Amino acid sequence: MTQIASPQNPRLKTVRKLHAKRERARSGRFVAEGEDLIEAARRAGRPALEGYRLAGTGLGGENFIDVERAALGGISTLGSGTRVIGVYEQRWSAPVGPLCVYLHGVGDPGNIGTVLRSAHAFGASCVAFGPGCADPHGPKAVRASMGAIFSVTIARVEDVEQLPGERIALDAGAEKILSGPAAGGAGPLTLLIGSEREGLPEDVLASSARRARIPIAGDSLNAAMAATVALYEMTRGPSRVPAS
Repeated sequence: MTQIASPQNPRLKTVRKLHAKRERARSGRFVAEGEDLIEAARRAGRPALEGYRLAGTGLGGENFIDVERAALGGISTLGSGTRVIGVYEQRWSAPVGPLCVYLHGVGDPGNIGTVLRSAHAFGASCVAFGPGCADPHGPKAVRASMGAIFSVTIARVEDVEQLPGERIALDAGAEKILSGPAAGGAGPLTLLIGSEREGLPEDVLASSARRARIPIAGDSLNAAMAATVALYEMTRGPSRVPAS
């Protein structure tokens, strides 16, 4: 049985490079660390292109290679190390309805991952990424997604006109309060969410069918919290998306 002992092993060096955004973009691959993420990928039908596990654990399946602890720790982004690492193909799609979430200028990878997790929880059909967003395949975003990166359809969008259905922009200054769908639903829609500091640009707001705010006592919510509240509101009661 193959076992890797050296941190300088060429295969491990290739995995380490995937922690950099440029290499992920070039290769179309990304890394997931830890048993929970590897299992989430398996449940989603996303086989690892290659995998590495702590020698003697048997984690990951037959196509995972045993690696000694020091060598495996050398390719981990976790301070405490990990017992299993998988390399996966990125899968990008066109934005689709009936319920899409669009992010614009959301640069925090933790927020990106949490939005993916919320989108999966509430049955959103897609998360679309516009300009200025962090890479959803970065290590922190993948961890924060808790495996949703393997299940949620993701898309890149250069123009909001590409987004499906009615566009509803979350705008802290809007007069109307965000409200759920009418009975029986009213067709596909996209929720547009900007960064906590800047919000959505004026041209994106102007292109939306309507603007709405989440009523809160404080000044603002971060993008992940706003997306979670908005998704709950848009899927409660008569839902636009089938119950899971």
